Amino acid sequence: MPQDAAQENEQAAAEQAQAAEQPMTVDVILASGSPRRKELLEREGVSFTIRVSEVDESLEPDLEANPPEAVKKLAERKAGAVVQEVLGEGYTGMAAIIGADTMVVCDGEIFGKPASISDAKRMLRRLQGNTHEVLTGVSVWLVSAPNAEDVSLGFRTFVDRAAVTFHPQADEQLAEYLKCGESFDKAGAYAAQGNGAKLIKHIEGDLDTVIGLPVTRLLKEFPDLK
Repeated sequence: MPQDAAQENEQAAAEQAQAAEQPMTVDVILASGSPRRKELLEREGVSFTIRVSEVDESLEPDLEANPPEAVKKLAERKAGAVVQEVLGEGYTGMAAIIGADTMVVCDGEIFGKPASISDAKRMLRRLQGNTHEVLTGVSVWLVSAPNAEDVSLGFRTFVDRAAVTFHPQADEQLAEYLKCGESFDKAGAYAAQGNGAKLIKHIEGDLDTVIGLPVTRLLKEFPDLK
């Protein structure tokens, strides 16, 4: 073999070996417009972009009766919708799309975001002086697309739980909390990271789960996200 050709082959082999040693870049996409989830990922130093897709969050009766399964399904719907959008645009590369949903469950009833101030007051009255469960479902979809026609998908979903106990509250105290306005886009009508922290006596579990994204568990199960 001519010397120049041998040198070129050696150089090509060296470049291939070097490329193989390079860590694979994963595009992390958060399928949520929640500023709380954004802040939690940023706190852990994760580089990501945000894409929000509107999905149907209504639940069939069998899911309403099974909150852990319901929160998983909603997380999967949110992530799956963004996966479809991304692939529809001809995406190539490696991506991890994170969908999440959080539910407050009291005596088997799912408390979503309140529809009105009276609905928020009803939820807070039920929660005061009692212990309820917060479930956050997280669904991570992994996309491998060397080219637009060669796509492989996989996903894994988990549910993290926390038990939250509220202080007993008089109606006047609950009315004062409602005036701050943070109830209306929060499951269960309270924000554990805001003024709602004053309502909480004790949390058994991860505060991040209550806020909306258990990032410690997420990064333990998917270390390549960071």
